[in-house]
Amino acid sequence: MRLLVVEDEEDLAGALRVGLARAGYAVDLAADAAQAYDLLLVNAYDLMLLDVNLPDGDGFALCRAIRSGAVEVAGGRDLRVLMLTARGALTDRVRGLDEGADDYLVKPFALVELLARVRALLRRDTGGTGVVLTVGALTLDVARQEARRGSRQLHLTRKEFGVLEYLMTRPGRVVPAEELLEHVWDANADPFTETVRVTVGTLRRKLSGGGDAPAIETVVGRGYRLREVLA
Repeated sequence: MRLLVVEDEEDLAGALRVGLARAGYAVDLAADAAQAYDLLLVNAYDLMLLDVNLPDGDGFALCRAIRSGAVEVAGGRDLRVLMLTARGALTDRVRGLDEGADDYLVKPFALVELLARVRALLRRDTGGTGVVLTVGALTLDVARQEARRGSRQLHLTRKEFGVLEYLMTRPGRVVPAEELLEHVWDANADPFTETVRVTVGTLRRKLSGGGDAPAIETVVGRGYRLREVLA
């Protein structure tokens, strides 16, 4: 999943990027509302972590503009928004939710709680009910970053895990390579490389290790589809 962190405190933004990346997310940073608008215009993010106090405005206004449709963003007005702020008064929390935020976390906060809230919001976005995804014999424990096919544990890189997670939230659907690049990789990814094809290829081999039936189907000219396979 691809996240946008809108935070002007450089140290905190960097720490969030590292912590979220270690949890398997692709992360882009924006230091103010203007940068956030620019990134939101071209990238379809799954979730935005939004500071309230920004150098050129406030997060309330940005959230309100997205929800009202006053600004068009690539991810649409239903983009998940988690507000991060030192403003913890009841009136601020109520205002944040009324302006369209899906959740509101007061600084300082523990990374483990932030990650739990991110997982909860992304589950809501994809219709999931828990942190363990299951498609046939494939299971993916998002919180523990563990993947299995039947009883066999899969040793995946972060990108392979991210691709599998994205496909498992869309079983049976053809997912274009461009969509995977948009949601699993960050803004530093080169769209003209073979990175998606190579990552899907290595993931496919790991899923089919030991002679198991292929779990990922290539639909020529369209993308990739996750099949419901047996152990």
